[in-house]
Amino acid sequence: MNTGTLSESRLNLPLIRRGKVRDVYELDERHLLVVTSDRLSAFDVVLPTLIQGKGAVLTQLTRFWMTKLASLVKNHLPEDRAKNDELLRKLAAGQPDISLDQMEVVRKAEVFPVECVVRGYLAGSGWKDYQQTGAVCGHTLPAGLTQCAWLRDPIFTPSTKAAVGHDENIAIAQMENLLGKETARKLEELSLGVYKAGREHASQRGIIIADTKFEFGLIDGEIALVDEVLTPDSSRFWPADQYEPGRDQPSFDKQIVRNYLMDIGWDRNPPAPSLPLPIAHRTAYAYREILERLTV
Repeated sequence: MNTGTLSESRLNLPLIRRGKVRDVYELDERHLLVVTSDRLSAFDVVLPTLIQGKGAVLTQLTRFWMTKLASLVKNHLPEDRAKNDELLRKLAAGQPDISLDQMEVVRKAEVFPVECVVRGYLAGSGWKDYQQTGAVCGHTLPAGLTQCAWLRDPIFTPSTKAAVGHDENIAIAQMENLLGKETARKLEELSLGVYKAGREHASQRGIIIADTKFEFGLIDGEIALVDEVLTPDSSRFWPADQYEPGRDQPSFDKQIVRNYLMDIGWDRNPPAPSLPLPIAHRTAYAYREILERLTV
């Protein structure tokens, strides 16, 4: 794993977009090259502080999950991995800031304009909604639940995908209007299935996956899992042996950063403040630890 940090990649390829975390390049008619930087976003704003090794963790963990869950849903990884690995080595030559572990060749997809969120515990914005309404994104829940309570049946709560600004939760009916009823229901089914399979694997390693979000797209006319899967950027990971409902949980994800930003009273509007070194180091350590615990 690269010991430095990567703010922006600069490869000799056409740059399609530079997202909050990923730089995406045109490779050929059917493929893209994705470089996952060490940038970190919180509350949909990119922070000025880089997290060492973060991009490599996200890339390796996504590759692990996509391979493990391939029997449940197709994904954007090409079949000829040996050929792609050789290409990545050539592209990374002369680029000392980029680790091979943070680069991936992926198949192009027509990505659906929604994020597919699955919640297995009552945390984050779901907990706030429940306190106000007794429901989460249209799902009425039993009365008397506490913060971080386990939900007997995970719930599907889609949201919009905002290129700039904040994503917004939407009702399943709105998702059906956007994508069509059949596609919306298929994405819900796949999201819940992938979450449950990931949750089972993680539980065997002492990890709770409290919630997560997926993205899907069409590749050759078939629904496929794209972007990142069950990473500490897209999920809440809690140590099972420390879980206690009724309070915030220790985590292996960017909740460490979110908590710090809430504690200092940041208004969630750009520019974001820099992180103190102890917070950045704790986050980097948490990312590395969750990779090791889930994949080794």
